[in-house]
Amino acid sequence: MTDTNLTLVCPSCQAINRVPAARLAASPRCGSCHAPLFDGHPLEVDDARFDRHVQHDQIPVLADLWAPWCGPCRAMTPAFINAAARLEPRYRLIKLNADTAPAILARYGVRSIPTLLLFQNGALKGQTAGAMPLEQIVQWAQGHAVASGLTPADRT
Repeated sequence: MTDTNLTLVCPSCQAINRVPAARLAASPRCGSCHAPLFDGHPLEVDDARFDRHVQHDQIPVLADLWAPWCGPCRAMTPAFINAAARLEPRYRLIKLNADTAPAILARYGVRSIPTLLLFQNGALKGQTAGAMPLEQIVQWAQGHAVASGLTPADRT
């Protein structure tokens, strides 16, 4: 990434913010509600918030499609939380309950959960199913983001 401005959706008020790429690590805040744009935790999203982040965040968006009744999903939750702490602010991590989002699952051909989807600039760059440990989540996300255009210096 260069020193250009990136657009980021506020996790609190959904406002679109412009943030210089060089200032991502400086704990940016929303220009509208002043909430932090990152807090080291995945965002719980619904269909509309999922689409808003995928379409407007100009950093890679890593989505975990899961369900509360799914044992492997619950087992992977701590690893995904820790991945957010490792990958933010160069990535946005979101969690979408598969039970409440059948249209999104159909859109991306999701047939099993947990499923990870990686988006960059609104385009799907990677998809994988099955529970993963922390290191595998981080390596998978970084590998797909690098392949889709980020330079190694932009990796965490």
